[in-house]
Amino acid sequence: MSRLNYSRRDFLKSIGLAAASLAMPGCANAYQRSVGKASADKPNFIIIFADDQGYQDVGCFGSPNINTPNLDRMASEGMKFTDFYSAASVCSPSRAALLTGCYPPRVGITKVLFPGDNIGLNPKEITIADSLKSRGYSCACIGKWHLGHLPEFLPTSNGFDSYFGIPYSNDMDGVKDRDKNLDRAWRQKDYSPWNVPLMRNEEIIERPADQTTLIERYTDEAVGFIRKNKNNPFFLYLPHTMPHIPLFVSDEFFVGDVYKAYKATIEQIDSSVGQVLAAIKKSGLDKNTLVVYTSDNGPWLGKKHHGGSALPLRDGKFSTYEGGMREPTIMRWPGKIPAAKVCSEVCGTIDLLPTFAELAGTKAPSDRVIDGKDIRPLMFAKPRAKSPHKAYFYYRGNNLEAVRNGRWKLRRSKKNTELYDLQADISEKNNLSDKYPDIVERLTTMMKEFDSELKANVRPPGKVS
Repeated sequence: MSRLNYSRRDFLKSIGLAAASLAMPGCANAYQRSVGKASADKPNFIIIFADDQGYQDVGCFGSPNINTPNLDRMASEGMKFTDFYSAASVCSPSRAALLTGCYPPRVGITKVLFPGDNIGLNPKEITIADSLKSRGYSCACIGKWHLGHLPEFLPTSNGFDSYFGIPYSNDMDGVKDRDKNLDRAWRQKDYSPWNVPLMRNEEIIERPADQTTLIERYTDEAVGFIRKNKNNPFFLYLPHTMPHIPLFVSDEFFVGDVYKAYKATIEQIDSSVGQVLAAIKKSGLDKNTLVVYTSDNGPWLGKKHHGGSALPLRDGKFSTYEGGMREPTIMRWPGKIPAAKVCSEVCGTIDLLPTFAELAGTKAPSDRVIDGKDIRPLMFAKPRAKSPHKAYFYYRGNNLEAVRNGRWKLRRSKKNTELYDLQADISEKNNLSDKYPDIVERLTTMMKEFDSELKANVRPPGKVS
């Protein structure tokens, strides 16, 4: 079996040289002092990434029945983003975009990856972890990866020092009649026909993973990582397995009513957020840590009571309507991000890499096209701060289906041309394409030009033969 060339590691040569210097007489103490001094000037970064959570499924975003006191408090102490987007409406492409700062087709990840696939995130890509690692950060991924399950594509091959979690969605691996098993799995917590593995670094440590313990164990791992790295800068990527189906919670959060399974799952994730924030405070890192909470895509509406709600947005997962890609997002950084603020400017997960890089004292990669922008002015509520995106593009697979330009959104499919004024019609109910043909023409040209540029600058996924 041929294997990939790990040339991405060349990007990290400076780290290897620094590590090697520790072995030189008289250098270790000087190196440790320099790292300690630098860490005081570098913020820590935490991304908490839910899976299939709906826009409405947080108290401060309007949920009528889900209790999220920790996320609500996080919003009251930080900023709520109402127009924050994932770059895809399904798992793998959205995660590739988050970590690379690129629209998914640019990095070759355009579909959901399955256990039989031989592709993954190319190790030659520069991820958030790679970028921060070049500045001396410790980087951990704890949770669902879903960017390739083979060793060449796991987090430890893409900039992370450690990994604990499942390599793909929790409903994969040999399940038959998946939808028929969801209620049974919730009611009978010891029943699970899913055979997904739990991994530590590159090794499977449990199969099938006990999914009733995943949120709890992820949280414990995250808290431990924060405590361990309180004296040096760190990046914690915490992509939760749920509320992707099948839904599971620990005994503390379990309720017998299957129609409350989704609610219970979100409430345990909210509890996890509270524990992470408490660990930051207890470690004395509260004022030097940026925490971002968002989701990979909208709710899986076809799962009925096992899925969430994107209201007042239209549709959900798999869709380029707003419900598929606009995500409930909260950012908190005491003393930097002003409390109880709301940002309604367009931004998204692709903006995190360049923003984190600037905050850490480095730059986004300049040897390749990066679609994300620096959104520090929005985060810090600078006067008259506006979205750095002239337009935001909505890809479905390899196809560009929609564009947002300010208040206007054009969506083009094989069957329809749709134009919406999102400022007046957040639910995308009133198609104005016949009324404003000039706007349709302008945005169509914008879509064609951008898609042509992207397709001319595509980078391949990693592949093992």
